[in-house]
Amino acid sequence: MKYRTIGTDPATRREVSVLALGAMLFGSVTDEETSFAILDRYVEAGGNFVDTSDNYAFWVDGGQGGQSEELIGRWRRSRGVGHEIVVATKLGARPLAPGTGYTDNAEGLSAKVIRESAERSRERLGVEKLDLLYAHIDDHAVPQRETVEGFAELVAEGTVGLLGVSNQAMWRVERARALAAAAGLPGYEVLQYQHSHLRPRFDVPSELFPDGSLGHAGAELLGCLRAEPDLTLVAYSPLLAGAYVRRDKPLPPDYDHPGTPARLAVLREVARETDASVNQVVLAWQLGGELPIVPLAGASSVAQLEENLAAVDLELTVDQRSRLDAAH
Repeated sequence: MKYRTIGTDPATRREVSVLALGAMLFGSVTDEETSFAILDRYVEAGGNFVDTSDNYAFWVDGGQGGQSEELIGRWRRSRGVGHEIVVATKLGARPLAPGTGYTDNAEGLSAKVIRESAERSRERLGVEKLDLLYAHIDDHAVPQRETVEGFAELVAEGTVGLLGVSNQAMWRVERARALAAAAGLPGYEVLQYQHSHLRPRFDVPSELFPDGSLGHAGAELLGCLRAEPDLTLVAYSPLLAGAYVRRDKPLPPDYDHPGTPARLAVLREVARETDASVNQVVLAWQLGGELPIVPLAGASSVAQLEENLAAVDLELTVDQRSRLDAAH
């Protein structure tokens, strides 16, 4: 395994494995025995960066989520896992009532919610401190200063380490970071957005993003990474839920555009040249690039995890990387 540092403050920064493990479906779609086996193998391979959320996976049973955090808590207790494993979680998108969702009834990002939701996450996970806590989605109904101060209070109290943000417009992220900096408070240092080798359309509206996607890592976010050395991108869904390699998994609609075939073609070329899978090439491309990107890949079996782990040691040549970058 290889590692990189996230965060800048010596009091809160952490050394994390370059491949993060997504636990979204652990405890719901993925049963406990399988989830434990995946977590065990990940740690055995040197992995130490596990990602979850307080709302995972509410859509499976129409509830409010919490299954993933609860499973990780049981796994931690059964294995005697301590602070050596960095567990990241999120708040803000948990439905306030069963049968609702984050587009119509999200908990939001008020100071009260931040405190209460973080406490519930700590209890479910069985930790005294949340190593990394994200604002999962934006909340335009709450002043950003209140959100910034709410997160900062938990950092000051020692119950939260690093702060992160996901699925927000970059102008909102930078406004929040500016508010924090002006007040001498900790701000967002980890950005969790969808990012893969294929480039999505950004103009496809959705219920959460009526003006087009704010959940993908676009030019503004990648430009921020180049300009701000204290930021790290944790790239979720790098493998597009299996769509690169599974015939029964079509590409999401926002990848249906003229640029996709050329990028798929070069991925397959490089996979043949390296005797690797397309999935492994995608992860290696992210891992070895010039921008600080940590792929966040889930797994529903130990075999899938093994495939992902092998990408850590896959070295792409300068020519291969150049071709992957240039395809459009």
